[in-house]
Parts: sequence; C-alpha cells; structure tokens
Amino acid sequence: MTVLHAIDLTVEFGPTTALRNLSLGVEPGELVAVVGRSGSGKSTLLHCLAGVVRPRSGAVEFRGQRISAWPDSRRSAWRLRNVGLVFQFGELVPELTLAENVRLPLLLTGVSARDTRRRADAVIDRLGIADVAERRPGQTSGGQVQRAAIARALVHEPAVVLADEPTGALDAANGQLVLEAMLSLARDRGSAVVLVTHEARLSSYCDREVTLHDGSVAEPVLR
Repeated sequence: MTVLHAIDLTVEFGPTTALRNLSLGVEPGELVAVVGRSGSGKSTLLHCLAGVVRPRSGAVEFRGQRISAWPDSRRSAWRLRNVGLVFQFGELVPELTLAENVRLPLLLTGVSARDTRRRADAVIDRLGIADVAERRPGQTSGGQVQRAAIARALVHEPAVVLADEPTGALDAANGQLVLEAMLSLARDRGSAVVLVTHEARLSSYCDREVTLHDGSVAEPVLR
C-alpha cells in the first residue's frame, strides 16, 4: 500500500502557481529523489507532503487517510509521530546538546526517559557522533550537526522521511557521508524517503528520480 500519496496537487502563492496538478506516490521503504531547477516546486511539494502547506486543490493521503483535510492541530500531531524532517542546515535547537536534540521527538511523544536515552544513544552511535553528543550545535562541525539532525528525524522510526536539501550546506565529502548514513538508516527501518535536491548526482542513491518543471512532474526515471 502506498504510504504517502499526493493527488493532483495545485498550490498557489498569490499570482504564482507553485504546483500544478501534481501527483506522486511513495511506497514503504522506497527512496525517491525529487530534482529540478530552483523555483520548480520541490520545497513546496515537500511542505505539502509534510502537512505544513495545504493545497488549493487536490489532496495528500497517508495510508489512505486524507491528511490535507485535517485541522492544523491534528496534522501537527500526525507529523510529530509519523514524519522525520531533515533540513539543509540541520535546524537544531541551539541551547540543547546534540543528544538532547535527538531525544526531543521521543520525549514529546511520551516515551519514557530511559527508553528515550537508549534509543537515541543507538542512533547517535550509528551515525558516528557519540564523541560530540554532549556538545551544543555551535561547538560542532556542520557535518556533525547534520548527522544529529538526521538522528533526530529517524530516532522515532517514522513511516516517512522528508529531506529538503540535506547536504546543500556541506562539502562534497561530508555531504556524501551524511546522505549515505541517512538513506541507509531509513532503508533499514523501512521508512519511505522523499529527498529534495538540486544535485542530480545525489539521486543515484535512490530507487527513483522525479523531475519537476514549473510545478509539474516532467519525467520520472526508474532505477
């Protein structure tokens, strides 16, 4: 069953049409790269899939439930439990250590402190940042911050991972390491991944590539 499904999405911001009748389905465990030029609608699509932006027409469904019709509070609660978000610059809470940032989604969903620490430590260790886990983001490198952001997105084993330019702020070597770590961990946990990027080479790590042009799907490429 398709875990996340965008159906004929149209999104407008004033006179600008960001998405035009766009449809996209993602299966459990599938890694999908969304590529295209700046302004093609990639980030808008991701925000719709995350339930942050409501389309003017069309719908977003999660396991057959039309989340785009839900009120904001219900979509926020759904997102907290079912979606892992990764952004270009990590966007960690600067006052918290890397480890505290990773634990946050579990604590917000009522997981016990003991289980939270155990699960967070396992992901932190796997992503190779255990030695800096008690430092704050400002005391670590960009690559370490981004790995912590990935750990935070995956620690609650979400059904869906949505990543918006997750390597855009990193050099090539660190970008590749971060991407491989994110996709490996997501695949092991059976998460459906939608990776938005302007770097077509990164899509080689995914099962499928979808190219956007002026808010529409131009041509999917099967791998």
